[in-house]
Amino acid sequence: MTHDHPVAAERAVSRPFGRLLTAMVTPFTADGSLDLDGAVRLANHLVDEQGNDTLVLNGTTGESPTTTDVEKERLIRAVAEAIGDRARVVAGVGTNDTRHTIELAQSAEQAGAHGLLVVTPYYNKPPQSGLVRHFTAVADATGLPIMLYDIPHRAGVPIATETIVRLAEHGRIVAVKDAKSDLTATSWVTSRTELAYYSGEDSLTLPALAVGCVGVVGTSTHFTGVLTKRMIEAYDAGDTGTALALHRRLLPLFTGIFRTQGTILVKAGLAAKGLPAGPVRPPLVDATDDEIAQLRADCAAAGLELPE
Repeated sequence: MTHDHPVAAERAVSRPFGRLLTAMVTPFTADGSLDLDGAVRLANHLVDEQGNDTLVLNGTTGESPTTTDVEKERLIRAVAEAIGDRARVVAGVGTNDTRHTIELAQSAEQAGAHGLLVVTPYYNKPPQSGLVRHFTAVADATGLPIMLYDIPHRAGVPIATETIVRLAEHGRIVAVKDAKSDLTATSWVTSRTELAYYSGEDSLTLPALAVGCVGVVGTSTHFTGVLTKRMIEAYDAGDTGTALALHRRLLPLFTGIFRTQGTILVKAGLAAKGLPAGPVRPPLVDATDDEIAQLRADCAAAGLELPE
């Protein structure tokens, strides 16, 4: 009996970083300095209470534009030591300077990261050949697996489908955080490569699973982690009814966390729950009373309580 039909020839799904990943905020003290003790407490909460398989540190949600290279390294080291083998750490190292990105990648490897998140170089808008050169240089610079981060609305440039397919040939480029909002493009890449695709948009996680994604790198998952993971597991098990019900339940918070910049509302929500967060650094601004009230309403609509 042959299995030549493309549907029958379904390949095994690889999840190098598990199913549920959260782009963790970076806790600060009241005066705005790095709160390493708070970061350890928050990381333990996200792993032990919210079910995260991997924590993504030093991403945009972690306020990487306003943390120093030394702060980034100290954060990775503290969190990696704290969570041990209970979860993995992926370090955001992307900048719009290839040389600086390589320096951050090597520092992250030395600090104990298990993988690297490398965003498209932003603002200087390199051509696709420049993206290939950038990502390849970073992948050559350490022994860690790499997750490309495709987010055109922030970077200004998409990673084209053909570019991603070409980059997939590199042994250490294993995954993509997909925030392109183009499930057709996603479909073409997942059908042509072995890359593990992770939804970079909380609200698109369920439809992304349908075209070959394997999980999510979330923001609202600071609060929805357990249920988001249950949604992914239900879909994987073929229980699409449960998955859809959970998607619909969580939609108010999947979207509500982005009513303003996501870090702002995550930190407000964590503070309300008595978890480490602290203020945001300028040019971000802390949530207003009205924004916190709306976040509380969005949490309630998703069946999750945010204390007064």
